Amino acid sequence: MKLLIIEDEHDLSQSIADFLKSEDYLCEQAFNYQEALMKLDLYSYDCILLDLMLPGGNGLDILRKIKDQNNPAGVIIISAKDSLDDKVQGLKIGADDYLAKPFHLPELSMRIYALVRRRQFSGGNVLHSNGIEIDLLSKEVTAGNKSVILTKTEYDLLLYFIGNKNKVVSKGALAEHLNGDLADMFDNYDFLYSHIKNLRAKLFEATSCDYIKTIYGIGYKWPE
Repeated sequence: MKLLIIEDEHDLSQSIADFLKSEDYLCEQAFNYQEALMKLDLYSYDCILLDLMLPGGNGLDILRKIKDQNNPAGVIIISAKDSLDDKVQGLKIGADDYLAKPFHLPELSMRIYALVRRRQFSGGNVLHSNGIEIDLLSKEVTAGNKSVILTKTEYDLLLYFIGNKNKVVSKGALAEHLNGDLADMFDNYDFLYSHIKNLRAKLFEATSCDYIKTIYGIGYKWPE
């Protein structure tokens, strides 16, 4: 899962990023209003952590832009401004949750998990698709009644495919999901092809089915 942390306090932003990376999230950071808008224009995210008080602008204006553009990312406001008015206004605009500073990082992690689970996977802790079962808490995958051992990247790919089932996802979107803005540095998609090949092989070994359909010249699709 890919997150954008919009927070001007560098130490806090880094502590959040370090903790969430240890929880296997891919984290990017923006430290002011303009940098946040630039990243939101260029990249897509599963969840956005949004401070309200930012150099150069107001976090609520960023939230309005997110909603005006029908950006599907979930938004959790993280702010020292814990007044009822700010909370109500943020939720009215379209934020999914509000966490007042100071907060415990494990609580933030669980808020993110609950949000992504609710928005992408119908609120359950166990995900089912085409005979494949994924325990989102333990990150264990079962296919054809067999345990499938996946790398972190393969697991992220599988969740992304299922979260976008019946949609054609481009190679660029997949590369960005796995590597964030670092994807712009790659000359080709060989690293992506390798991970998809390995994921396909492991699922096929367990089920004798090829779930990932190639849409030539465009990308891939996970049919349901």
